[in-house]
Amino acid sequence: MARGRKQGGGGRKEPRFGLAAAMADLRLDPKDRIPASADAPKKSAAKKKPVEPDDDEPKARSAKAAPARPKASGGKSRWGVSIGRLAYWSVVGGLWGVIALIGVVIWAGAHLPPIQSLEIPKRPPTIEIVGYDGTMLAQRGEMAGANVALKDLPPYLPKAFIAIEDRRFYQHFGIDPIGIARAVVANILHRGVSQGGSTLTQQLAKNLFLTQERTLARKLQEAELALWLERKYSKREILELYLNRVYFGSGAYGVEAAAQRYFGKSARQVTVGEAAMLAGLVKSPSRLAPNRNPEGAAKRAQTVLAAMAEARFITEAQAQAQIAHPSVAVKPAGAGTVNYVADWIGEVLDDLVGQIEESIVVETTIDPKLQSVAEAAIIDELAAKSVKFNVSQGALVAMTPDGAVRAMVGGRNYSDSQFNRAVTARRQPGSAFKPFVYLTAIEQGLTPDTIRQDAPLDLKGWRPENYTREYFGPVTLTQALAMSLNTVAVRIGLEVGPKNVVRTAHRLGIASKLDPNPSIALGTSEVSMIELVGAYAPFSNGGLSVSPHVVTRIRTLDGKLLYMRQNEQPAQVIEPRNAAMMNQMMQETLISGTAKKAEIPGWIAAGKTGTSQDFRDAWFIGYTAHLVTGVWLGNDDNSPTKKATGGGLPVEVWTRFMRAAHQGVPVASLPNAQGSGLVPTLAQIASQITAPTAPAPNAAYAPRTAAPSPARSNVRPEPAAGLDGWLVDRLFGGQR
Repeated sequence: MARGRKQGGGGRKEPRFGLAAAMADLRLDPKDRIPASADAPKKSAAKKKPVEPDDDEPKARSAKAAPARPKASGGKSRWGVSIGRLAYWSVVGGLWGVIALIGVVIWAGAHLPPIQSLEIPKRPPTIEIVGYDGTMLAQRGEMAGANVALKDLPPYLPKAFIAIEDRRFYQHFGIDPIGIARAVVANILHRGVSQGGSTLTQQLAKNLFLTQERTLARKLQEAELALWLERKYSKREILELYLNRVYFGSGAYGVEAAAQRYFGKSARQVTVGEAAMLAGLVKSPSRLAPNRNPEGAAKRAQTVLAAMAEARFITEAQAQAQIAHPSVAVKPAGAGTVNYVADWIGEVLDDLVGQIEESIVVETTIDPKLQSVAEAAIIDELAAKSVKFNVSQGALVAMTPDGAVRAMVGGRNYSDSQFNRAVTARRQPGSAFKPFVYLTAIEQGLTPDTIRQDAPLDLKGWRPENYTREYFGPVTLTQALAMSLNTVAVRIGLEVGPKNVVRTAHRLGIASKLDPNPSIALGTSEVSMIELVGAYAPFSNGGLSVSPHVVTRIRTLDGKLLYMRQNEQPAQVIEPRNAAMMNQMMQETLISGTAKKAEIPGWIAAGKTGTSQDFRDAWFIGYTAHLVTGVWLGNDDNSPTKKATGGGLPVEVWTRFMRAAHQGVPVASLPNAQGSGLVPTLAQIASQITAPTAPAPNAAYAPRTAAPSPARSNVRPEPAAGLDGWLVDRLFGGQR
């Protein structure tokens, strides 16, 4: 029995009866399940509850009986829904856009100063610098000419701006919707920014109150300010403000300043073509300035003339006549180098008038024509010979014998370097300093005919030498100065005392510190050009002190006088007799000495060349009774030149300038000059006859310039020649 249970595995199965027995083996097949509706949510198997047998069938029937969801209607209904939604969201987006725009406008307005406190800002003070003849030379600050009333301008000038910038100026209220729409269409067609929609009022608002940045905030502020301007001012007032404040390039603000800058005349006098060119500049002042881009300015002016004809402001014939003869900008005299003068004036203004709070006019001693000549002389000489002689810079100062500066060039190109070599730089003058040594000797009793030895010299190891290391033996002071003999200058300096030489130089106008040592006679202490030229002026005026100056008067634009130079009583710094002897000696420099190339037909001139050690500086300071002019050439880094001497390039520049400066000027002799420079006095003749004649035997040495030719020897004639022979030789082809 027990085995029987084991074999059965699970024991005997008892039979079952009733409903439970009938349902025991019932299993649902997937085919028996009712398919779920597409929209019915799906439940996870884990969350399903066991289905009660009694409820199963009714639910299945209910599911089968559920009607299917109707399908969407045709395409027309779908399009209707889409259009409705689009309209809805468009309205919503538009409302939000308007709200955002209003917010931006409020934000932009909040960043403006209170409208009730806005005022037309005053012009910043400007400094107009004019020449002694009233010609405009330069300006500092914004170049703002005097305000010009609209009624004082030719009628076609404001019309030129209206024609090209804002044709509907008299119709709009500060903002021109039609103009904006037209600009938008044009820009879309050209696929870029080809037109602007700003009115003249908007441009004025920008110029007066805002920056030039291109932002939406600035444009909104510009529009708000334009509305304010239109409400506060009349159209004529707005147009007048615009013409007097708009920028025209080259530092010029307003039509008056622009007309003066580009055409050398008042805006009241411009022609139709010039008015068109000015109106055309507003689009791009820097790019279209006629002094920089005459072709571009002329082409733009043609566009303005065509617009004026189209608007019937001028006739077609007038437009064509102006196009056939385009306007040309006038180049100001000394346009580049005159800025060195302007900078120098800027440095002294504070001492003369203090802080500047309003625009002023500075009247100067500068001659615009001479400034142009000086500029051309320096630039042309350097352009031709700077490479050959390794010279990169030059400077020139010309003043009258009473110290009024007529021309100043502080360098070859102001745009490249604003360093003023005529005023600020200090360089060794070399032999150009020797006149102060010889004047000291004259004041201690020596004369032009005093004899001194030109021979080798040894001062505790220092051996000053002449230019080519040749010596002339016994020579007069006149010969020694004219030939620039170094050993004689050093001997004279030691004889009179270096400290006395320094005192003489300071008395005549040298302000720089000078070292009183033996080498002072050779110009080893540095000086500026302006003070060196000023120290030569007493030789040309009879021995009177000189204070170099350039400013004569300073006044406001309405004529109020702020400063006037007083005529100071000059001091007698050189006795007239001594000044006459120095003139006699320095005339010989141009006759037979180191500056023989310097010559002004009909004029008596005197001066001195100078070359510093290793040919680093080349100088010539020369003068007549009309002008004292100094020229310097060298390098800013103090590097040696290729043997550029004072008797070379500086003399050439000086001669070119001085010849032009003396044209048409009545000839005058140097004050207290002994003789005319052509016929010597009897005293001069006698001194020449008894002068020593024998040159030094050492042929290896020579003066600073090349040894003179036999026909024009610097050695005095022998006494045996006699008075008549020497005089004939002197006057008719021999020694001068």
